[in-house]
Amino acid sequence: MYLASLGRLALGSRLKALSDHFYGAADAVYETLGARIESRWMPVLRYLWDTGPSSVTEVADAIGQTHSAVSQLTDKLVRAGMVRRRRDPADGRRTVLALTDKAHASLAELGPIWCAVRRGVTASLDEHATQLLDALAACERALQQRPVVDAILAEHAAIMATPLEIVPYTPKLREHFYRLNAQWLERYFRIEDIDRAVLSDPERYVLQSGGAIFFARLGEEVIGTCALLQESPGVFELTKMGVDETFRGLGAGKRLLDACIAEFHRRKGNELFLESNSRLKTALRMYEKAGFVLQPTTRSGSHYERADVYMIYKPQ
Repeated sequence: MYLASLGRLALGSRLKALSDHFYGAADAVYETLGARIESRWMPVLRYLWDTGPSSVTEVADAIGQTHSAVSQLTDKLVRAGMVRRRRDPADGRRTVLALTDKAHASLAELGPIWCAVRRGVTASLDEHATQLLDALAACERALQQRPVVDAILAEHAAIMATPLEIVPYTPKLREHFYRLNAQWLERYFRIEDIDRAVLSDPERYVLQSGGAIFFARLGEEVIGTCALLQESPGVFELTKMGVDETFRGLGAGKRLLDACIAEFHRRKGNELFLESNSRLKTALRMYEKAGFVLQPTTRSGSHYERADVYMIYKPQ
């Protein structure tokens, strides 16, 4: 399941999908059994059934929905003849919601259905039903103690205050070398055989031949990579540069490019070149600013089907 692969990032979407599933299941049961109710009405109707006439604010606080959401649902329930608004006998300035006779009659028929719902959920989910309810209760308590918006904004501030680091290759970072390059290759082109070989075994194809690999790291997040591949003594290729598209604009590409150029100079290289594609205009502009000069033809013997740009580094 795709959403599951996104982890915490898709928590809201997964809960929404799960909620829609249960609402749909309840509606199917109500319709099949002739119940005069819709699943999304249930929280408000059941609360008024158990508690008696209450204000929109009281209902919203009790069922964990916004005042606006409960007010909109109330409008639907009023039109359906299930709820009416009336003045609070104890305080004429206050409006409360009360069930109509139609609602009482409809709810009075639901005992066997609600019993079947409880048993059916248990039969379908087994012990997961209890685990889910316990987890939901724990989440609700945690959110009351620290609202998730506050927590996310605090983490974002911490991330943006974290300095971007350029770090050398370590075996623990191997998977990011593949991931970051596969992201842009699959989006714009395809992963060719030569890409797959180099990305899967960078120690053999880059490091053992005298090259280097760098990564851009923002705290614990690895957001970019670039390789300096030695093709022959003193001749290096700038290759396999990829920056996570969701972290663009932080300068990671330029920092990686600068690191590779500095490494080229440190190794006293004679020639530094790169191959690219004319579709990657943003990257090409960055290369030009760094001192790479576009050549009139593609490179003879290029390994890449996609390469239609050949550039050579000529420092000012």
